[in-house]
Amino acid sequence: MARRAQDIYLEWRGGTCRVKWWTGEYRDDGRKRFESKGGFLDEDEAFEYGQDQLHEIRHGTGISNRDSATLMSDWIDDWFSSTDHAYTTYKGYKSIINRHIRPYFKGKTVGEIDVITYRAFRKHIYRKLPSPASAANVMTVLGMILDDAVPRLIKVSPVERKRKRGKFVKKTQRERKRDMDIASIDQLARNAEVVFGYPGYVMIWTMAMTGMRPGELFGLPREYCYPNWPASDPRPDPDEEQRYQEDMLRYGKGEGLMPAIRVQQQVQQEKGNAVAEVPPKYYSYRTLVIPPFLADMLEKLLASHDNKWVFPAITGGCLKAAPFSRSYWFPMSQGSEERVRARGGTRPAIPAVPDFAGKRMYLIRHGHKAWLDEDGHPRFAVESRMGHEVPGVEGTYSSVTVAMERAIMEALQRRWERFASPGGVT
Repeated sequence: MARRAQDIYLEWRGGTCRVKWWTGEYRDDGRKRFESKGGFLDEDEAFEYGQDQLHEIRHGTGISNRDSATLMSDWIDDWFSSTDHAYTTYKGYKSIINRHIRPYFKGKTVGEIDVITYRAFRKHIYRKLPSPASAANVMTVLGMILDDAVPRLIKVSPVERKRKRGKFVKKTQRERKRDMDIASIDQLARNAEVVFGYPGYVMIWTMAMTGMRPGELFGLPREYCYPNWPASDPRPDPDEEQRYQEDMLRYGKGEGLMPAIRVQQQVQQEKGNAVAEVPPKYYSYRTLVIPPFLADMLEKLLASHDNKWVFPAITGGCLKAAPFSRSYWFPMSQGSEERVRARGGTRPAIPAVPDFAGKRMYLIRHGHKAWLDEDGHPRFAVESRMGHEVPGVEGTYSSVTVAMERAIMEALQRRWERFASPGGVT
């Protein structure tokens, strides 16, 4: 030993100096656990390095060689098992990790992920994925994984957020939308009726008049739909008893009551064709008043079948388990030629709906919000109806009143009547 101090040892090996320092831990046999670093050519430099390590250990900022050598795959497992997410978030994160993050960093340690490695992955993922939004989701998950490794496994996260280097890249252009024409919704609904009967016709009008998400529509059970709800509410939560009673005084079928749908769940596809009934996105439980014309449609629809789902698939199961885009949405929106049904008979030709051909069904939800904005309803009432949280003081102090709901219901009814009346305009 060339030099020794309390908890620091120096030794020369092969022309270079190595420093050893106590990690503050003990082995199973009671001896102190040391770590070391070699390659120094100067004892003072090596000694100062050892002192720096002791200082970090005493102040809780030190990272042992053993921790920094943790494999990314092991840290990902620890991180993911410690998180608590809703079903849809859990499923999305798991897919991102297993398809993109885990394979890329296989064999690498957490300590090896520096800013250069992080940038290389970012460049890789943006080239690999066709959608910038999908790539951004992957980077968000990786960012959380690396941020949470501080200070246990790394001192500083390599994730870059504010300071940007490299060439300027314009933000992704927003999806171009057309104003939602009620005539297009009507044609879409008529196409849906050709594809899968009256449930399809009513489903399109329900989405246009409520802004429900597709998973919420597919997973709408009859007990949460007009005219059954709120009398048929299972009332699963004893803490919500006051709401249940207020719902009976506010919604339903009868004089002075407003027809409404209760969004209490959505469905997500699991392995195979199984579907899971899970809370709506962001736990956005809400009640949606509906115009009288839609209430009549829903009442007629539920009287026509005894299925669990308000909008069952052709086979009677849940639409979420069906190949919805290929077998339902594409013919409805893009049109299709006359063809023979699998069970005999022919299906008439379906005209394309230009406003929706080649676009997502989700745009009907966007169009519903635009209708509400056009009619001048209060922002809080609109955002609440869409299942969005309103931040700040506005979200804390505001509430959706009976008058606000009635105004929404009546405005949607007027929009329908202007369209449906002879010579009417949208």
